[in-house]
Order: sequence, then structure tokens, then C-alpha cells
Amino acid sequence: MVKLLPGCLAAALLCPVVAAAQDRETAFLRFEISDPAGRPTACRIHLRDASAKPVLAPGLPAWRDHFVCPGKAELDLPPGKYRYEVERGPEHQRLAGEIELEAGRDRTVSAKPGRIADLPSLGWYSGDLHVHRPPRDVALLMQAEDLHVAPVITWWNQTNPWSPKNLPDDPLRRADPQRFFHVLAGEDERGGGELLYFHLPRPIDITEAQREYPSSVAFLRQAKARHPDCWVDAEKPFWWDFPLWLATGQVDSIGIANNHMCRSEMLANEAWGKPRDAERLPAPLGTGYWSQEIYYHALNCGLRLPPSAGSASGVLPNPVGYNRVYVHTGDGGSGSDTLDYGDWWENLRAGRCFVTNGPLLLVKANGELPGHAFAATPPPEIALDIELISLDRVPRIEVVQNGDVVRTIDCRESLQQRLTVTFPSESSGWFLVRAIADNPQTFRFASTGPFYVGDPDQPRVSRRSAQFFLDWTDERAARLEVSLTDASQRRQVLEDVDSALRFWKLRLQKANAE
Repeated sequence: MVKLLPGCLAAALLCPVVAAAQDRETAFLRFEISDPAGRPTACRIHLRDASAKPVLAPGLPAWRDHFVCPGKAELDLPPGKYRYEVERGPEHQRLAGEIELEAGRDRTVSAKPGRIADLPSLGWYSGDLHVHRPPRDVALLMQAEDLHVAPVITWWNQTNPWSPKNLPDDPLRRADPQRFFHVLAGEDERGGGELLYFHLPRPIDITEAQREYPSSVAFLRQAKARHPDCWVDAEKPFWWDFPLWLATGQVDSIGIANNHMCRSEMLANEAWGKPRDAERLPAPLGTGYWSQEIYYHALNCGLRLPPSAGSASGVLPNPVGYNRVYVHTGDGGSGSDTLDYGDWWENLRAGRCFVTNGPLLLVKANGELPGHAFAATPPPEIALDIELISLDRVPRIEVVQNGDVVRTIDCRESLQQRLTVTFPSESSGWFLVRAIADNPQTFRFASTGPFYVGDPDQPRVSRRSAQFFLDWTDERAARLEVSLTDASQRRQVLEDVDSALRFWKLRLQKANAE
């Protein structure tokens, strides 16, 4: 029996083949995955036996509960019932089925996960900013997930496989004309949280760093001073040092679709970050709302930073590309046969993006893409053109303005919708559009990058949000006073905290909104 999960548009075909040897105690299970034209296509496969234990294909890239293949895979398995799912990212159908294997009788699963969307043809290209998989596997992983940009984390804290002698001549690799991966991405993950570093020609020397010393801000400033083109991503907004990172003005993006959001579960805690109010934001979805809430506070302080996404495949259970950020690099939606790597990052910096781990959410405001800044005298009303394409049921789309939901659109009737809505604009601030899927296990959602309103030289600054970060920084200082027992180290680290305190006090003084 083969069936499509909700939102799929075509069926997979299950075919028996003649067994070569009827007396074998096992059976060969073959997967043949192709595109609608019949050409083999890379994909991800989740295969489980009757006890729900994952089954992986030998010789193919695998992680936790899945493996990827270039269109064909073969497994020698004991008899029994098996269930499989075939996926290729959010732009393709999600196929699923069951099969019972008998000893000596080989079977073939043939499937064609057709497209439900073709975003590159519209100028949108996807990236996952947190990948921990072996570089040798990444090209196939990207093809299997229909992913276009993937910085690969190869160094972090006590791990650095690179020496001056073996640094690659060109760390930027192509999986094909539309897919890039960079093999010198790295991370600093310690007591204050995690920063991701991209575009560096060599790793930062952090192998001797202690849990709280030197400050994460020290390495951030060092990287930016030595390599101004370095991109720094605040991997999650609830990390303890997040207000310190914002205060430097040297963070480039903020991970709101982060690795606590997994394909089949939610990590319903903040690890060693600032904990949420679990009563107000209960598990399992509370951590997802907390990430967005903190990001909104940053925007409310007049900071114009794009959202980002990362899956941490290779550390956490996610496939590569589960959490992804789509960036628009086209000229008005014309698309292109090739992708320019530098253009992708520059358009992410400009905020022409949306993040997702499921729904596809294409939005224009008065004809403009996310990231657009409306003039100091904005139009009295904003018209939103919204297209939603989803494999999961999305009960509603929400317009969030300056941190508050100001418009809710019911969209339960269809998995694909195009609609136009209007709402009155504020004189300054920001707004974005989000869609949260109906999934009780994990926070599955999409969110556009912000649109901005007003003079960037006189931004709207919320007293409540500035106080939120000031109080947070005070709390971080108190924790460091206790955890750093070496007086010299404590003094150096608290210098960065004091600098952040001055920044947030100044923001509070400049506040012009509640």
C-alpha cells in the first residue's frame, strides 16, 4: 500500500520484481526515485521497521533516522513490515507508504515526488546556515534537499582540523551551478551561547577558550576587525550573551528558525540560554514563540537585522535544510539559471527573505519585497499580496506590527492560497507576516523578514523593549560575577558587559514609544 501524506498531489508506484533466489532468508528493497520526466533525482528517505526503528542504507550519507540517495538505493533486509517516507524539501511532494518484505522476494519502490512550487524560477534560493555534516557528503545532501547555500561548520571551540598547511585554496565549493557550500564555517559555543562565523579565510583560534573566558564578544570583535567581510549569525536569540552581541552592532543575522525546532519533535528548553516563562509560553511550542518574541524586541529597539535559519544536522536530529532561509536574488521575479553566491548574502543582508521549516510564504507589501523601507511619511494603508503553499495545514496567517498581531487571516480551507489584505500602517517601526502550521509536536512555521517604516536615522525605539534588554544584561552581569572566580578574567569579561549596559541605557534614553 502506498499513500500520499496530506498536501501531496500524485501517487508513488510500488512494484514487485522477480526474485533472483527464492531461498534467500532476506529480501532486497530497492528505491528508485525520479522526477516527473523519469530522470533519477536525489532525495531523503526515512525507513522504519515494524518496531519503528530507523533503517539506514549502507554506503549512503545517513544521519539519525534518514539517509539520502542520488535517486537509487538498495538495502538487504530481513522479512517484515516497513514504512517509508520520501522527501525533497518543502517545494516537493511528501510521499509515504508501507511495504511487507518476504524472504527471497525482492521489491522496488518507485516514486516521483513532483514539485508543489518552483521558487528559483521566481528568484528565491534557499540556505541552511548551520550544517555539521562531512564536507564530502554535502553536495549530495544539498541536491537531495533542493538546497542552494550551505556553510559547513568544520571548526568550533576545542575542534579545529585545519592547519596553515592544509587550508583549502578555495573553501567555496559548487555542488552544481545553483548550489554552493563553504567548508570553513565555524562556531563559538560556550557559556554565553553560540555565534556562527562565515566567509573567513581561516578559523579563529578559540581552541584554548574557557566556558566564560574570553568573552564571546572578544572573538566577535577580533573576527570583524581582521576580516570585515566576515558574516556573524546569532544562532539563537535566547542565548545569554544575545544583548551583548546586539550592542556591538556587528551581528549580521538572527536565527529564529533554529535547531530547537526539529522535524519530529521540539527541544522545549533554552539549554543554557535565558529561560522563557513556561507558564505563559508552554511546551512544546513555547520555545519557538520565545525566539520570535526576543527577535521582535530587537526590532522594536530600532535594530534592522534579518532573520536566519539553521538545522544543526549532524548534531541534532534534523535533516540538512529542515530549517531554511529563502533569499530573493532575482530582478522582480525573473529568476536565473545560475546563482551568484555573493548576491545571495547581500540580499539576505537587505532582508529580502523569509524563513521556514515547512510552509512557503511569499509576500509583497505595496508591491515591495521584505526588507523594504517605506519613506518617513508612509502610505496610510499597506496592501499585502500573500501566497501560501504548504504541505501542512496552516490555520491562519498573522500580520505582526511592532511586536503585536494586528491582522489575522483565516486560511484553513486550502493548503495553497493567494490573497490580498490591507491594514493601517504606523508612522514608524516595522511589520512582518508569519504562518504557523497546525502541528502539536513541533514549531513548524514561516516568517517573512521585516518591512520597515519611517526614517532610519530616527527609528522607533520602544521603552519596554530597551528595558527588556537592559534588565537581561544586568542579569547576565550578576551570573558572571558568580561564575568567574579569577579576578583578572572577571574584570576583562565584565568590560564587555559594561559596554552593553551603556548601549542599552542610551537606547532607553532615546526611546520614543512605549
